[in-house]
Amino acid sequence: MTEPLVYHSKAPALLPLFGRALRPKSQTPGVNTKIPELQVDLLGAATNTPVLPRYASVCGFSTGSMLPLTWPHILAFPLHLKLLTDSQFPLPLLGLVHLRNTITQHRPISTGENLDIRVTLGNQQNTNRGIEFDLITEARSAGRLIWEESSTNLFRIASEKGSKPKSTPPELEIYPCSETIAVAENLGRQYARVSGDRNPIHMHALSAKAFGFPRAIAHGMWSKARILALLEQQNEWKAGPVRVSCQFKKPLFLPGTAQLNWRTSDDSWDYQLLNAQGDAPHLSGRIEWL
Repeated sequence: MTEPLVYHSKAPALLPLFGRALRPKSQTPGVNTKIPELQVDLLGAATNTPVLPRYASVCGFSTGSMLPLTWPHILAFPLHLKLLTDSQFPLPLLGLVHLRNTITQHRPISTGENLDIRVTLGNQQNTNRGIEFDLITEARSAGRLIWEESSTNLFRIASEKGSKPKSTPPELEIYPCSETIAVAENLGRQYARVSGDRNPIHMHALSAKAFGFPRAIAHGMWSKARILALLEQQNEWKAGPVRVSCQFKKPLFLPGTAQLNWRTSDDSWDYQLLNAQGDAPHLSGRIEWL
């Protein structure tokens, strides 16, 4: 593994990293491209930052003595960007697709608690769609692992054998609980200000069209956070160690309306975010108490 980069208390500045993201790669990625095992650490990161209340408001979390479950992802975002714009990273940042995300929280994290955060690149797989790899994030307090995340990304590469015919998706199962979520046109800009993620596909319709989308689309991690904020308000929600996984599917265009649909059981909940008609998923996932 390459010698890790280490930051103390303060994460790398985002603006220079965005500049790097726009630089073209010297070589075109292909099936033989290898992703290096890069790592970056942030030691002593403060969790109770001035942005935290605004993040909670944009995502719908209640403020209190415990952090939103997705907040460490925001703290780690500059480290994600640092690795994805490193000169040794062979893929263009703007060509990546976020496929899956899994967060495991081993215990609730107190607001004001300082964290040591580590991000590594790993688990590369060459699939029929292209190159998949994980951003693996770990957060420790007093040396103990208390939060971890795996975010799977895809860089599309056309198959030399030609595209396979699309399989018929399984019949959509509708769960008994449902709530409507309305998303405003400026949601992408609101979330970008509190998350740092200023990908053009989320910001404006014009910039999204440059990447093939008819309108701007909601950040996938906003959708996951908004779902968790709503589900945590349910009477059946339990505190304690928990794992929350999701698979991102169809984009949620801005402005728009979606349906949060879920079912509960003793040790796990299934959830999905459906389109306004309730016949196609934007994402689906599971919550498991450990």
